[in-house]
Amino acid sequence: MPDWVGPVARYVLETGLPETLRLAVTAVAASTLVGIALGTLLTLRLVRVPVRLYVEVWRGLPILVTVFLVYFALPSLGLRFGAFTAAAIGLTLWGSAQVAEETRGAVQSIPREQHDAASALGFSWVGRHRRVILPQAFRRLLPPLVSLQANVIQNTTIAAVIGVAETLEAGNRQTERLLFSSSSSHSLEIFGGVMALFFVISFPLTRLAAHLERRLV
Repeated sequence: MPDWVGPVARYVLETGLPETLRLAVTAVAASTLVGIALGTLLTLRLVRVPVRLYVEVWRGLPILVTVFLVYFALPSLGLRFGAFTAAAIGLTLWGSAQVAEETRGAVQSIPREQHDAASALGFSWVGRHRRVILPQAFRRLLPPLVSLQANVIQNTTIAAVIGVAETLEAGNRQTERLLFSSSSSHSLEIFGGVMALFFVISFPLTRLAAHLERRLV
């Protein structure tokens, strides 16, 4: 094995991969919480228009544009975020819009009789959804949430453009280091390894989502 392989692999796995996973977990958790709340509100006529506007804007914009807006544009309004936080916010805006739309569909798929029965038992709108509707809808929402995890992990690579040392950026830094210290950057081998690492992480999640969709939906 060439001498450069060990240090490169160690740097990517010890520096880049934890940052990727931390960014993904942060974005998925925030996207799930915000998205479920907004998706439920999409079924409420009183606030449907502003929530729909939020969903369509962040679903329609490329994630890279959203990250640039947060990282480069918001400071002009006095809102400054570090690179990691800006990337997490950008991914959360995109992810929460996806979850909101999936939640709306899941909630609306619950038979109307369930809503009426909960109302007859004296539940308010919030109580009805929290105790009766959402627990049933979550069963149908679980496969898209698993798919979201895979998509967010893949999209964390966008954070590299603003300097977050996630897996792709860690690999890129190693190609630059090798280029300066030797006659070759070994970019094919390094980026091939990064590609394989993302596949190993994402493939089980996509298969799990497909399995859950067959079993639960």
